[in-house]
Amino acid sequence: MAGATIDERPPEGLKADAIGFVDALVIGLNATSPAYSLAAAIGPVVALVGVYAPGVMLASFVPMLLIASAFYYLNKVDQDCGTTFSWVTRAMGPWAGWLGGWAIAMTGVLVVGSLADVAVTFALLAFGLDSWADNEFVRQLLTVLLILVMTTVCVIGIEASAKVQNTLILAQVACLLAFAVVALYRVYADTGTLGSLEPSISWLDPFGAGGASLTAALLLGVFIYWGWESAVNLTEEVEDSAVAPGKAAVWSTVILLVTYVAVAIAVVAYAGTTYLTENAAEEEFIFALLADEAMGSWDWVVLLAVSTSGLASTQTTIIPASRTALSMARRRALPAHYGHIHPRFRTPDVSTWWVAGIAIVWYLVVRQISENALFDSLTALSLLIAFYYALTGVACAVYYRRQLTESVRHFVLIGAGPLVGAGLLAWLLVESVGDMADPANSYSGVSWFGLGPPLVIGIGITLAGVVLMIVWRLMSPAFWSERPQVVDPELVDGDKES
Repeated sequence: MAGATIDERPPEGLKADAIGFVDALVIGLNATSPAYSLAAAIGPVVALVGVYAPGVMLASFVPMLLIASAFYYLNKVDQDCGTTFSWVTRAMGPWAGWLGGWAIAMTGVLVVGSLADVAVTFALLAFGLDSWADNEFVRQLLTVLLILVMTTVCVIGIEASAKVQNTLILAQVACLLAFAVVALYRVYADTGTLGSLEPSISWLDPFGAGGASLTAALLLGVFIYWGWESAVNLTEEVEDSAVAPGKAAVWSTVILLVTYVAVAIAVVAYAGTTYLTENAAEEEFIFALLADEAMGSWDWVVLLAVSTSGLASTQTTIIPASRTALSMARRRALPAHYGHIHPRFRTPDVSTWWVAGIAIVWYLVVRQISENALFDSLTALSLLIAFYYALTGVACAVYYRRQLTESVRHFVLIGAGPLVGAGLLAWLLVESVGDMADPANSYSGVSWFGLGPPLVIGIGITLAGVVLMIVWRLMSPAFWSERPQVVDPELVDGDKES
């Protein structure tokens, strides 16, 4: 079959059939950190587009669904935990594939510390330990300890990870739904304490606001959907690996759409645009403010939702980065020790601990600069996300190019759809670069080398990746001998497994 000579997996690989479809779906959902993502984005989105925030959630879903289709069809013919790295290498060659893998690994490094910090902070607030939450040393210490604990869970095994994730998603969704129901009830009962608005179908119009503000809001929308592909990074450990992980990715985007739109409507209806705009700078703490307003002494329910969201995503965000490093190592695109599999737990222990270690160092260093610098590093994520998602969409069409004219389904779902999704993300990438170039648009509000800190961070990570790639190319040229391929027709037709 195509690619058989370059996919040299060791006999003792990851634990096959360790989890099922539902487990993969839950991990994909938790990787997006729904409650935290909503909390962080709803205020700024409303400040940009007003009541049309739910419409932005709807519009941002479109490129995600199209790229999820690419993930589904690429996983169908290549069940490799390296996902984008492996697929882009097969379709477009080792240079593009290496950069795609680097982007995935770096997103985990950038965001893990922030997610753990949110989990710790909101847990402390939920239990009334506000003074601890305000103490920087305590927060940072607990954040580092949490990262170490969740990394240990990842190493112990994907079954343990799945059990933890199933519990956390139930708690998170239950808390979010409770908040949405109470908020909407108070809107219609006219007992709200803020500038409530009655929901309207027009709020779902994604183009209601228009202009540059819509573009900025869409960038935020893409960020809150990011992470669903973690289900596909587990493809070698999921039952029915050729189909189930891809389905989990697609369904997770759909479930996220329903959740985001429903909660966005409830938040806008209860709080009104004025309150949300005035408090947009609070970012993730907006839910803490709304919880107190809407639920009174029960505000801990929403605080717990955000905490469990950050906790779950701390763990699931380590998964794509560690398994991408594993895939790169066994293809000789990284040093071999990153491909080590724990003999008992059959997880990529070395790469998992490396991801966690680098993430801890990044968190502590950036946190010492300022809290705003940490937020700026998160803003830089949109560059990496848009890049590797778009790259995957293009790779899908290129890899399947000889099958695109076989049927309308192939042309739309494998070719046109992923390419349109990639085009939309490339457009947003260019727009985000222009926006981030202005220091005034950063959290810090300062200039680094004449540019905004998020853009400098994004450029710095990209250049670091290019340098490391060139160095490793000189030290170990074997991986770079691979050549682009086309998909094996027998795999497309489902006649045999990869």
